[in-house]
Amino acid sequence: MKRLEVASHSPQETHRIGRALGENAQAGDVILLIGDLGTGKTTLTQGIAAGLGITTPVRSPTFVLVTQHQGRLTLYHADLYRVDRPLEALELGLEDYFQDSGVCVIEWAEKAPEAFPDQHLTVHLAHTGEETRGLVFESHGHRYEQMLSALAAELRPIPGGPGEA
Repeated sequence: MKRLEVASHSPQETHRIGRALGENAQAGDVILLIGDLGTGKTTLTQGIAAGLGITTPVRSPTFVLVTQHQGRLTLYHADLYRVDRPLEALELGLEDYFQDSGVCVIEWAEKAPEAFPDQHLTVHLAHTGEETRGLVFESHGHRYEQMLSALAAELRPIPGGPGEA
């Protein structure tokens, strides 16, 4: 597993980080977002959408749970905030989206870790200040190690932080 830590100093920078991620995304990618309210999960997803060439608005699908948006690849955007039990996530049929030719981004992924494939990219988002966020990317599988290697050239590691490990 590779790790990459970066800092975001604004919502615009979080969006830029997401855009870089979307530009590097390939069909079948699964990206799991973990973080408290207000850490930038939806902003990151909006950036991923922009990197996929999606021009329609992307909002958190808290009430419908999964939305899809067309770009160079289809973005399947899931939000598990209202899921109370891991079984509920499994009942949503998320595995159908993992087999597709699109990119699946899941907010609040920590609510159902057993619902996801072994190979995926996890992004932990955390408040590090009033406007700053720390993002820790963890690859799970060779494909995601490649993705992090490509991102490392574009994303600024946290000064003094471990960066890519």
